[in-house]
Amino acid sequence: MQLKIMPKKKYLSAGRVPLVLFLCQMISALEVPLDLVQPPTITQQSPKDYIIDPRENIVIQCEAKGKPPPSFSWTRNGTHFDIDKDPLVTMRPGSGTLVINIMSEGKAETYEGVYQCTARNERGAAISNNIVIRPSRSPLWTKEKLEPITLRNGQSLVLPCRPPIGLPPAIIFWMDNSFQRLPQSERVSQGLNGDLYFSNVLPEDTREDYICYARFNHTQTIQQKQPISVKVISAKSSKERPPTLLTPEGNASHKEELRGNVLSLECIAEGLPTPIIYWIKEDGTLPINRTLYRNFKKTLQITHVSEADSGNYQCIAKNALGAVHHTISVTVKAAPYWITAPQNLVLSPGEDGTLICRANGNPKPTIGWLTNGVPIEIAPDDPSRKIDGDTIIFTHVQERSSAVYQCNASNEYGYLLANAFVNVLAEPPRILTSANTLYQVIANRPALLDCAFFGSPLPTIEWFKGAKGRALHEDIYVLHENGTLEIPVAQKDSTGTYTCVARNKLGVAKNEVHLEIKDPTRIIKQPEYAVVQRGSKVSFECKVKHDHTLIPTVMWLKDNGELPSEKRFTVDKDHLVITDVSDDDGGTYTCMANTSLDDVSASAVLRVVDVPNPPFDLELTNQLDKSVQLTWTPGDDNNSPITKFIIEYEDGMHEAGLWHHQAEVSGTQTTAQLKLSPYVNYSFRVMAENNIGRSSPSEASEQYLTKAAEPDQNPTAVEGLGTEPDNLVITWKPLNGFESNGPGLQYKVSWRQKDGDDEWTSVVVANVSKYIVSGTPTFVPYLIKVQALNDVGFAPEPATVMGHSGEDLPMVAPGNVRVSVVNSTLAEVHWDPVPLKSIRGHLQGYRVYYWKAQSSSKRDRRHIEKKILTFQGSKTHGMLPGLEPYSHYTLNVRVVNGKGEGPASSDRGFHTPEGVPSAPSSLKIVNPTLDSLTLEWDPPSHPNGILTEYTLKYQPINSTHELGPLVDIKIPANKTRWTLKNLNFSTRYKFYFSAQTSAGSGSQITEEAITTVDEGKMAMASRQVDIATQGWFIGLMCAVALLILILLIVCFIRRNKGGKYPVKEKEDAHADPEIQPMKEDDGTFGEYSDAEDHKPLKKGSRTPSDRTVKKEDSDDSLVDYGEGVNGQFNEDGSFIGQYSGKKEKEPAEGNESSEAPSPVNAMNSFV
Repeated sequence: MQLKIMPKKKYLSAGRVPLVLFLCQMISALEVPLDLVQPPTITQQSPKDYIIDPRENIVIQCEAKGKPPPSFSWTRNGTHFDIDKDPLVTMRPGSGTLVINIMSEGKAETYEGVYQCTARNERGAAISNNIVIRPSRSPLWTKEKLEPITLRNGQSLVLPCRPPIGLPPAIIFWMDNSFQRLPQSERVSQGLNGDLYFSNVLPEDTREDYICYARFNHTQTIQQKQPISVKVISAKSSKERPPTLLTPEGNASHKEELRGNVLSLECIAEGLPTPIIYWIKEDGTLPINRTLYRNFKKTLQITHVSEADSGNYQCIAKNALGAVHHTISVTVKAAPYWITAPQNLVLSPGEDGTLICRANGNPKPTIGWLTNGVPIEIAPDDPSRKIDGDTIIFTHVQERSSAVYQCNASNEYGYLLANAFVNVLAEPPRILTSANTLYQVIANRPALLDCAFFGSPLPTIEWFKGAKGRALHEDIYVLHENGTLEIPVAQKDSTGTYTCVARNKLGVAKNEVHLEIKDPTRIIKQPEYAVVQRGSKVSFECKVKHDHTLIPTVMWLKDNGELPSEKRFTVDKDHLVITDVSDDDGGTYTCMANTSLDDVSASAVLRVVDVPNPPFDLELTNQLDKSVQLTWTPGDDNNSPITKFIIEYEDGMHEAGLWHHQAEVSGTQTTAQLKLSPYVNYSFRVMAENNIGRSSPSEASEQYLTKAAEPDQNPTAVEGLGTEPDNLVITWKPLNGFESNGPGLQYKVSWRQKDGDDEWTSVVVANVSKYIVSGTPTFVPYLIKVQALNDVGFAPEPATVMGHSGEDLPMVAPGNVRVSVVNSTLAEVHWDPVPLKSIRGHLQGYRVYYWKAQSSSKRDRRHIEKKILTFQGSKTHGMLPGLEPYSHYTLNVRVVNGKGEGPASSDRGFHTPEGVPSAPSSLKIVNPTLDSLTLEWDPPSHPNGILTEYTLKYQPINSTHELGPLVDIKIPANKTRWTLKNLNFSTRYKFYFSAQTSAGSGSQITEEAITTVDEGKMAMASRQVDIATQGWFIGLMCAVALLILILLIVCFIRRNKGGKYPVKEKEDAHADPEIQPMKEDDGTFGEYSDAEDHKPLKKGSRTPSDRTVKKEDSDDSLVDYGEGVNGQFNEDGSFIGQYSGKKEKEPAEGNESSEAPSPVNAMNSFV
């Protein structure tokens, strides 16, 4: 069977038959074991272009393997290299590596040349690449005399470097005498050829030490060119010019590059102002992921170029005066590269096979075959092989067909050489993977179980799972051609023992491996992004869950490096804590948890923020009389962008030490144009603000004193208001020192009567805020002006305001006062207005005084309570609310100005009509009996008229708080007591009581009361309620129940004997009023039957004679209290409802109309 590499996957069938992989070819990882006969294979060799250090020994590597071990030989420049004849050349034992000892004697140049190694054994010969040996060179610059360069400001300049040609080429850079790199920019830059280009020169380019250095990395040497002196002469003005190209020259050029290399295109232009470079590709776009711009966009680089990158590239140099273009035509060539490289063949006798050698390039490479290092055309003939261009076909091979074949693909840009052997063997299967290998895999990840094998013919591979050898035929498995079994998604049930079986016609081999599935390591609580202020504390949490059989290691990193070794960083089981956070602590913190099988990580960013540092370097420029420009340098924003700057000023002349807000500018500005006031000694400071807060103030700027000027504003809040009837007080808000604009601040105060023809009267006063004009007529309007002035001049003409001289009390009372009554509590009063001249001041309004006439019992009081209502402005009427009905009121009206009240009008009286009364002052229920209740009350505190009668409404309330029919009674007004009779006993009633006048009924007062019941039973019920829950009471009740049981037995025995139980006598003896016989004419019933005396108790003995309970006799009947259907009587005449347990007990205050169902009540039936 043929063996050949084929790197495909084959998926196991899901059928019923065991999964068998019939492998016809092997992948490259499958190698012939070294204990088997095989041709040589080159395993290590020196590079094709081998540049050596001439100061060290030359080592040319050539390592190979084979069975038997191969022997080695060398050629040099195409002829045999006899190493035995050169004492400086030795070959390492068991190796083909040459060591040429030139450190003791000899020169490296002597051994320059092309070397090739051959490894040979009985099965064939393998050859190495042609290894070109060249010693590195770092020549010195030739001596030259460099003249100083002198040019004018704005001219272009090229400083040539022209380094000596070395091997490999030198790395060029420009420095000064202090070994400091010269700064480069869009204006000054180094070209690919090493020259230094100036698009235009400036005076600061003047220096005497422009030095070009060439570094030769292979020999670690640096060569230096002679310094170049440049002097730039300053010109008054440099003439601007459009761009021209310094390199490349002309409008077009051509560039050729090899496939896979980096394409570098360069355009450097001169001009004034400095040109900007742009790049485009004609008829295409630049590859986004492979395009780089270097040297301030003057160099365009495209990495890993291919034939598709060929085309025309255009650079454009542009400034404000024009543009220049240059087109570079790029052609991408290609040295040979593999499409299909030949692979080793292991065949068994009689098998067929092929060697394929396919390569591509630009131009197309030629393919040549060699066998054992000899061109195949002149090699010994082999009947089993046939050459077909890039393919050798083997048929029915035999052991003598074993050989090493070389494929050579070459074009003008290079060559490829590959060795591939054909090894004819007959070997039974062998499994190379160690037995009982344990694989541990994380769940839900791929599991790869190795079964490295060899055999010729190529064995077939089978996999089984479990001790019973269950063959794998599910579709969840993938079997690779190298024998590896892949479980794409391993689960817990994938755990077990797997057996690999290899078979060919010469035998069988098998091997067991074991698989364990582990739970994945997970971070169940990840660290989170944090923003903290400097100096505070931050904590990152990282909780890890893992397989219990694995030991995790948790590690914290900062920016992918170790944590700082400071005490501020503490790590416990789940947390990283950083205290006293500093700016340097900002970064990315990563929690890494790893086991022997997997690792997980989670990261979080820490951003350390703080208020900004204060600005600095404050500078005042453009200093004018009324403006100045302030510039500053921002402090560090501490990772929170500055949102604004706040500018404050201090007036050192008038308010030293006090800072005022001047302006705010955005956080992107560092300059502010500030408006200034005259005659102020300014100092400025700046504060920066971000989202965290505001910085400390900067240092104060230098002081700047502005020139004095006349005031540019006048006092504000000018008022004229007299304090006496004959004066005018003029007041104003004075200017502060900042607003004075100069020394000698004063005020010119002017006034005249508004309605007169008088001239303005003026007076200049010092820096005060008030001036009093005396001798004015009362309440006359004045026009007033207050103007500021200082030693320089007057402020602008001030505005005129109106004021009044002092007020006096009004002279006249309102006339024609009249009252109209609206209702019992509201009246409307009208009056005629007082003439304005008589008011003698600002009309504030009218004030109404009104009071109620006192009764004869109150007239001796010293003061009468008067009420006052003020009506603002010029109103001539108003409402008087809140009057008392059925009352006599008196009122008068007065006019009010700023000075006070005028005289009162004559009094006017009026009556209010009757109203509804208030509720009776009190309502009491006294003397309750079985069938009556007496009501006592006090009349309303505010009858609001003449009482005509009282209205009493009442209705019963049953035990469920339902209301019965409502009874309405009218009671004469002269009554304060009323008795209700024929009420139901032990019944709660609700009463509604109100008084009435001719205007209607007033508010109600309500009360509730209960007719009486038997006092003894009430007391017992009360005790029951109070003590029923006590332990001793429960015991007593048990004893009583036992006594009742004994009494019942005795009664039963006596009745059976015909005896009589003297109930009537017992009843008389007890004299209990509640169980006295009741008469039917009062709506009650007897406790016992009166048919016969001294007879035993009989069924229904407590029922009335007509055996009925009349509903109309009482709204609260026994049937109601017995829950309706249970309103029956026992044999002893007691009411069953008492014992039914359905009636809810009420409190013992008499709210319950029936007896409580207790043993005590039961005893009453027998006593």
